[in-house]
Amino acid sequence: MNTIHPLYAFTRTTRLVIRTMFVLLIAAMTSCTSPQEKKETDSDTTSVIVQTTEAIEPASPPANFKHQTAHVNGVNIHYVIGGQGEPLVLVHGFGQNWYMWNRLLPELSKHFTVIAPDLRGVGESDKPAEGYDKKTMATDIHELVKTLGYKSINLAGHDIGLMVAYAYAVQYGPEVKKVALMDALLPGIEPVWKQISTTVWHFGFFARPIAGDLVAGHEREFLVDFWPQVGYVKNPFTKEEVDEFVRAYATKGSTTGSFHWFGSFPQDVEDNHAFMKKKLQMPLLAMGGEHFSAPFLADHSRLVATNVTETKIMGAGHWLVQEQTEQVQKGLLNFFLNK
Repeated sequence: MNTIHPLYAFTRTTRLVIRTMFVLLIAAMTSCTSPQEKKETDSDTTSVIVQTTEAIEPASPPANFKHQTAHVNGVNIHYVIGGQGEPLVLVHGFGQNWYMWNRLLPELSKHFTVIAPDLRGVGESDKPAEGYDKKTMATDIHELVKTLGYKSINLAGHDIGLMVAYAYAVQYGPEVKKVALMDALLPGIEPVWKQISTTVWHFGFFARPIAGDLVAGHEREFLVDFWPQVGYVKNPFTKEEVDEFVRAYATKGSTTGSFHWFGSFPQDVEDNHAFMKKKLQMPLLAMGGEHFSAPFLADHSRLVATNVTETKIMGAGHWLVQEQTEQVQKGLLNFFLNK
């Protein structure tokens, strides 16, 4: 890969950071106005804040699923579980939570017992001060799988979940039948990692210690602005999806917790340099969006795995499940059900 995909352009930094700082500046200015001016300003801005922090009930999964929480690896991990058959673990990424898979759960649960956790750092899972390297986050999921009594699983991860899924597969290889890596990249695996990590604005911003505090209280504005920047299909999320993702990231500590996923990339780079010395042997599906990671993901995956199958999701950017639901569902079923 010799060029950076346009969707990764660094020029997006300025627009979002300025917008975030502008919201904070307006809030600060209200303390310097007269009581009457402050009252008028408050009435203009309250609706935006309420949209982000109002009490919204957690989204419900399909009727054959249930919410559960398990204490594993020193943290509480929330997950939904349902269906029948071999276990299939689905790991979400940034800007979403377990609910990113909700459209797929009815069909997947006809073939698998599906487990969709919230990663440490977001939603109803714990937000500890540390442990956001992907090796540790993979151990969270592995301990959850053990608690549920499963000795082997099928595994899929999107975005940050791709990184966690790889760390799981490489640490617990004999226990993973198949793994699907969906639309992201692996820290430290070159040349793609350096080309992208040094130019993607949000990798740098999210990794800053203050970033979570800057976004806290403005989750809706932030996410609604962020999603289209790495997507292709216009407005692919339903209102229910938007509300659930915003709610999850508006839970106390979730902006800071989820941004720690990016702050831990230097440790992930070290870990992956060690991991890649032993390539994955199980079947691996590299599933990328036509307008996002499809141009490089299969070759990228072959640097860490020996048995790679490629599926390109046409007409999609980064948010594969929402942008092209039927293609993703077909691709996952073909991969995991094909003996």
